[in-house]
Amino acid sequence: MAAPRRKPDTELTKVDKYQRRYGEIIDAAAAVFAEKGYHGSSTKDIADRLGIRQGSLYYYFESKESALEEVCQKGVEGFVQRLEAILARDIPPTEMLRAAVHNHLAPLEDRPNYVRVFQHQRHELPPARRRKISAAAGHYEKLLQTMFERGVVAGAFRPDLDCRLATLGLLGMCNAVGDWRDSEAGATIWGIAENFVSVLTDGVANKG
Repeated sequence: MAAPRRKPDTELTKVDKYQRRYGEIIDAAAAVFAEKGYHGSSTKDIADRLGIRQGSLYYYFESKESALEEVCQKGVEGFVQRLEAILARDIPPTEMLRAAVHNHLAPLEDRPNYVRVFQHQRHELPPARRRKISAAAGHYEKLLQTMFERGVVAGAFRPDLDCRLATLGLLGMCNAVGDWRDSEAGATIWGIAENFVSVLTDGVANKG
């Protein structure tokens, strides 16, 4: 499927131009927060990355804190909806697990900065702002646990499986990928996902 055509500037409405620029600014904020951390960065760093004046940013967000909230929101965006769609499919539990792992790791290809900031810096948000982000993360975690529980009921996963620990184990494995992937020559998201699925379904013991 061909990528959607990017409209030339002459065809853009005022709203289109605002939304495009807003996207560029949030992309820059995500990159700066991912590289320098929330406390190590400033709105000036974001402006410098775009080559604009610092004051221009406040037309798009009111503070650095607001920018972090938006980046974190985009970091979790789509995870829950895609996982819900996976759980709604009529497929074997092991295939559901495979799809869930791929779903979790795929965003590291197209929006790694957003994922990294969400994983490591959402705790910098004040409680009121953090609750909404944390609610989505908590729901996502429950969906994963439901997936394991269904696998146990179906007889695909062992009957004594601790589904809570299995969920936390999956999250721990997947969430760490962004921290080490770049240091592993030749590592691909697809390959990592398939290896994780193998470990989760077959373990590491030599059964021969």
